[in-house]
Amino acid sequence: MFVDRVTIFVKAGDGGRGMASFRREKYVPKGGPDGGDGGNGGSIILRAMPGTDSLAEIVNRKHWKAESGEPGGTSNCHGSNGQDLVMAVPPGTIIYDRDRGHVLRDLANPLDEVVVARGGKGGRGNRSFASSTNRAPRQFQPGEAGEERWLVLELKVIADAGLVGLPNAGKSTLLSRLSQAHPEIADYPFTTKQPNLGIVHVGDDRTFVLADLPGLIEGAHSGVGLGHEFLRHVERTRVIVHLVEPLPMDGSDSLQNYRSVRRELELHGHGLSDKPEIVVVSKSELTDSEEVRERMEEELGVPVLAISAVTGQGLSMLTALVSQKLSALPQEAEA
Repeated sequence: MFVDRVTIFVKAGDGGRGMASFRREKYVPKGGPDGGDGGNGGSIILRAMPGTDSLAEIVNRKHWKAESGEPGGTSNCHGSNGQDLVMAVPPGTIIYDRDRGHVLRDLANPLDEVVVARGGKGGRGNRSFASSTNRAPRQFQPGEAGEERWLVLELKVIADAGLVGLPNAGKSTLLSRLSQAHPEIADYPFTTKQPNLGIVHVGDDRTFVLADLPGLIEGAHSGVGLGHEFLRHVERTRVIVHLVEPLPMDGSDSLQNYRSVRRELELHGHGLSDKPEIVVVSKSELTDSEEVRERMEEELGVPVLAISAVTGQGLSMLTALVSQKLSALPQEAEA
């Protein structure tokens, strides 16, 4: 199950209570205070782990609590510290404080981590209050409470290239042909309701991650249809592969469909319209698809590639072009 947004409550461990005690040994008069300090509570840490691609492991548990510290003991024994709770999330997860609304951290890269709730400090035992003027202190401290808060975790899929287009443009079929991914494929719109990722091999030593992103409709930038659920994942892709169906079953115009999707990307903002784009006419095995490709190329003034996931036409050229555009991007865009 793919999950890209969850709300959870986190509570760090409380600090252990300090101990108030005195040495009582038969042949040691006036033994003095020997109460130990309490242990520190465990913190809650979110860490971006490679190989994790969904928040599904977290969604079924709303409350997460770290271990509390143990109380101090006699004979100056320090209470043991509580274990930190480390939660694995996918790279690309953004952590929000639900009540304050601000971003705590964007875990964009593998092994990025953030402490979202810090454990409470253990209380001092009476031994630490001893002084030359206070030789028999009875004071001790309770442990501090661990931090707690509600969090919203939002995943934005990180992929080198993303397939965009209207529903039924052939994105899922193309992904299944280029990689080992197995997205749902059918003859009706909106079969893709969540991003699907696949690794595409280019030659013997080069690969890139390709994402099949849910189709969108007019008004997506304002939340219509899958709206923001689709567009936020496009933000993380470095190159856009824009698929256009040459002969839509609803009789719409291919060029207008392309412009409609482009407008949604522009209205959403976040730099989507500035990303490198490859325009592709899919299903080139259909009659008259070449005429559509030529007309689009003439109207748009950019190269338009024709491919067919059925016959394999243009697929090697497409993967080579994506790889070429990725290589041309500045080094900082790869971070």
